Amino acid sequence: MQTTDTNLDSFSQQVRSCAQRVCENRSLAIGSLYDLTSQRLIRFAVTITRSQHDAEDALHASLVRVSETPELLLKAQQPWHYLLQMVRNDALQILRRRKPTSQLNPMHDLVTDCPIDAVALAETHRAVWKALGKLPSEQSELVVLKIWEEMTFQQIAEVLDIPLATASSRYRYALEKLAVYLRQQREEVVYE
Repeated sequence: MQTTDTNLDSFSQQVRSCAQRVCENRSLAIGSLYDLTSQRLIRFAVTITRSQHDAEDALHASLVRVSETPELLLKAQQPWHYLLQMVRNDALQILRRRKPTSQLNPMHDLVTDCPIDAVALAETHRAVWKALGKLPSEQSELVVLKIWEEMTFQQIAEVLDIPLATASSRYRYALEKLAVYLRQQREEVVYE
């Protein structure tokens, strides 16, 4: 657990350093912040929007605000958490602007960092992302923060502005549902 906190603190310091460079030279430094955080932020935003394009829009909206007022990110006690909250808020705004009749896009285009020769691993990633897409966004965003971002429940509760017990229980429910969805997917493949 100590290494997880250290990794998050280190990443947060990298975000703070990028924010400092943005304050000093906005036009040149925003690209380094994008390079550092975009993949992780888009992965997180997709759990909310269920759309790669909407997730990218949320990221870009947040980074535009950072480029306009980088001091907010720089002054944040936890810059990485602050940036996660910004992207989450922008993703939720995008959802509110959607027409109620629009269909959610399946998360089939987000398989990343997959070795070319590892077909089985790619299939597993697709199955997990498909199962994550079936979860309510309140649960899938928790799974991403816990597993991929390696955050503690306390950190997740702060980022999502929910009680610690709620974060823990949503995560537990999400894992239970994921197990059922993945088992069903495996059975569908066996019987086809």
